[in-house]
Amino acid sequence: MATTTASDLLGEHELRAWRGLLKVHATLVKALDAELVGAHGLALTSYEVLLHLEKAPEGRMRMHDLASSVLLSRSGLTRLVDRLERDALIRRKACDDDARGAYAVITEDGRRRLAAARRTHLAGVRRHFLEQLDDGELERLAAVWDKFLAADV
Repeated sequence: MATTTASDLLGEHELRAWRGLLKVHATLVKALDAELVGAHGLALTSYEVLLHLEKAPEGRMRMHDLASSVLLSRSGLTRLVDRLERDALIRRKACDDDARGAYAVITEDGRRRLAAARRTHLAGVRRHFLEQLDDGELERLAAVWDKFLAADV
Protein backbone atom coordinates (compact mmCIF):
# COMPACT_ATOMS: atom_id res chain seq x y z
CA MET A 1 0.00 0.00 0.00
CA ALA A 2 1.46 3.35 -1.05
CA THR A 3 1.64 6.17 1.43
CA THR A 4 1.13 9.82 0.62
CA THR A 5 3.98 12.13 1.52
CA ALA A 6 3.91 15.88 1.94
CA SER A 7 5.61 16.28 -1.44
CA ASP A 8 2.75 14.35 -3.10
CA LEU A 9 0.12 16.79 -1.85
CA LEU A 10 -0.90 19.90 -3.73
CA GLY A 11 0.15 23.23 -2.31
CA GLU A 12 -2.50 25.77 -1.32
CA HIS A 13 -2.24 27.80 -4.54
CA GLU A 14 -2.11 24.61 -6.63
CA LEU A 15 -5.24 23.29 -4.94
CA ARG A 16 -7.06 26.64 -5.32
CA ALA A 17 -6.16 26.73 -9.03
CA TRP A 18 -7.28 23.16 -9.67
CA ARG A 19 -10.48 23.30 -7.61
CA GLY A 20 -11.26 26.73 -9.03
CA LEU A 21 -11.07 25.40 -12.58
CA LEU A 22 -13.40 22.52 -11.74
CA LYS A 23 -15.87 24.67 -9.81
CA VAL A 24 -16.00 27.45 -12.43
CA HIS A 25 -16.47 24.93 -15.24
CA ALA A 26 -19.29 23.12 -13.42
CA THR A 27 -20.99 26.39 -12.47
CA LEU A 28 -20.81 27.83 -15.99
CA VAL A 29 -22.03 24.64 -17.65
CA LYS A 30 -24.96 24.39 -15.23
CA ALA A 31 -25.99 28.02 -15.77
CA LEU A 32 -25.64 27.91 -19.58
CA ASP A 33 -27.49 24.59 -19.78
CA ALA A 34 -30.37 25.89 -17.63
CA GLU A 35 -30.73 29.00 -19.80
CA LEU A 36 -30.80 27.00 -23.04
CA VAL A 37 -33.27 24.45 -21.68
CA GLY A 38 -35.50 27.17 -20.23
CA ALA A 39 -35.57 29.32 -23.35
CA HIS A 40 -35.34 26.72 -26.12
CA GLY A 41 -35.83 23.24 -24.64
CA LEU A 42 -32.31 22.46 -25.82
CA ALA A 43 -29.59 21.13 -23.52
CA LEU A 44 -26.04 22.47 -23.84
CA THR A 45 -24.75 19.15 -25.22
CA SER A 46 -27.49 19.22 -27.88
CA TYR A 47 -26.53 22.79 -28.74
CA GLU A 48 -22.90 21.72 -29.17
CA VAL A 49 -23.84 18.83 -31.45
CA LEU A 50 -25.96 21.12 -33.65
CA LEU A 51 -23.16 23.71 -33.69
CA HIS A 52 -20.57 21.16 -34.86
CA LEU A 53 -22.91 19.83 -37.52
CA GLU A 54 -23.76 23.31 -38.79
CA LYS A 55 -20.07 24.09 -39.25
CA ALA A 56 -19.24 20.76 -40.90
CA PRO A 57 -19.12 20.40 -44.68
CA GLU A 58 -22.60 19.61 -45.99
CA GLY A 59 -23.89 19.90 -42.40
CA ARG A 60 -22.88 16.35 -41.61
CA MET A 61 -20.29 14.43 -39.60
CA ARG A 62 -19.54 10.78 -39.06
CA MET A 63 -20.84 9.66 -35.71
CA HIS A 64 -17.40 8.75 -34.31
CA ASP A 65 -15.99 12.15 -35.35
CA LEU A 66 -18.94 13.90 -33.75
CA ALA A 67 -18.44 11.95 -30.51
CA SER A 68 -14.82 13.09 -30.37
CA SER A 69 -15.75 16.70 -31.12
CA VAL A 70 -18.27 17.00 -28.30
CA LEU A 71 -16.40 14.79 -25.83
CA LEU A 72 -19.14 12.21 -25.39
CA SER A 73 -18.87 8.45 -25.32
CA ARG A 74 -20.28 6.59 -28.30
CA SER A 75 -23.24 5.40 -26.23
CA GLY A 76 -23.83 8.90 -24.85
CA LEU A 77 -23.78 10.36 -28.35
CA THR A 78 -26.10 7.65 -29.64
CA ARG A 79 -28.70 8.49 -26.98
CA LEU A 80 -28.34 12.22 -27.69
CA VAL A 81 -28.61 11.70 -31.46
CA ASP A 82 -31.73 9.57 -30.89
CA ARG A 83 -33.36 12.49 -29.02
CA LEU A 84 -32.29 15.05 -31.61
CA GLU A 85 -33.58 12.82 -34.39
CA ARG A 86 -36.95 12.38 -32.60
CA ASP A 87 -37.15 16.18 -32.39
CA ALA A 88 -36.36 16.40 -36.16
CA LEU A 89 -33.26 18.53 -35.49
CA ILE A 90 -30.92 16.02 -37.14
CA ARG A 91 -31.25 12.90 -39.24
CA ARG A 92 -29.03 9.89 -39.72
CA LYS A 93 -27.67 9.03 -43.14
CA ALA A 94 -25.86 5.84 -44.04
CA CYS A 95 -22.27 6.15 -45.28
CA ASP A 96 -21.96 5.20 -48.92
CA ASP A 97 -18.44 3.81 -48.47
CA ASP A 98 -18.94 2.06 -45.10
CA ALA A 99 -22.09 0.01 -44.49
CA ARG A 100 -21.50 0.08 -40.73
CA GLY A 101 -20.91 3.84 -40.56
CA ALA A 102 -23.45 6.63 -40.33
CA TYR A 103 -23.55 10.39 -40.58
CA ALA A 104 -25.47 12.76 -38.38
CA VAL A 105 -26.92 15.52 -40.58
CA ILE A 106 -28.43 18.77 -39.31
CA THR A 107 -31.93 19.51 -40.63
CA GLU A 108 -33.44 22.89 -41.47
CA ASP A 109 -35.39 22.72 -38.20
CA GLY A 110 -32.08 22.07 -36.45
CA ARG A 111 -30.51 25.10 -38.11
CA ARG A 112 -33.41 27.32 -37.06
CA ARG A 113 -33.36 26.05 -33.48
CA LEU A 114 -29.59 26.52 -33.31
CA ALA A 115 -29.85 30.10 -34.62
CA ALA A 116 -32.41 30.98 -31.94
CA ALA A 117 -30.44 29.24 -29.18
CA ARG A 118 -27.14 30.83 -30.27
CA ARG A 119 -28.28 34.29 -29.14
CA THR A 120 -29.21 32.95 -25.70
CA HIS A 121 -25.99 30.96 -25.38
CA LEU A 122 -23.65 33.76 -26.41
CA ALA A 123 -25.42 36.24 -24.12
CA GLY A 124 -24.96 33.75 -21.28
CA VAL A 125 -21.27 33.25 -22.08
CA ARG A 126 -20.78 37.02 -22.00
CA ARG A 127 -22.76 37.54 -18.79
CA HIS A 128 -21.50 34.56 -16.78
CA PHE A 129 -17.89 34.46 -17.99
CA LEU A 130 -16.51 37.18 -20.25
CA GLU A 131 -17.89 40.14 -18.27
CA GLN A 132 -16.18 38.82 -15.13
CA LEU A 133 -12.75 39.46 -16.64
CA ASP A 134 -11.04 42.51 -18.09
CA ASP A 135 -9.28 42.44 -21.47
CA GLY A 136 -5.86 41.72 -19.92
CA GLU A 137 -7.23 38.80 -17.90
CA LEU A 138 -8.98 37.39 -20.97
CA GLU A 139 -5.74 37.59 -22.96
CA ARG A 140 -3.74 35.89 -20.19
CA LEU A 141 -6.36 33.19 -19.78
CA ALA A 142 -6.45 32.57 -23.53
CA ALA A 143 -2.64 32.24 -23.49
CA VAL A 144 -2.87 29.69 -20.67
CA TRP A 145 -5.43 27.61 -22.61
CA ASP A 146 -3.25 27.86 -25.74
CA LYS A 147 -0.33 26.50 -23.72
CA PHE A 148 -2.35 23.52 -22.53
CA LEU A 149 -3.75 22.80 -25.98
CA ALA A 150 -0.28 23.00 -27.56
CA ALA A 151 0.96 20.45 -25.01
CA ASP A 152 -1.91 18.14 -26.06
CA VAL A 153 -2.68 17.31 -22.42
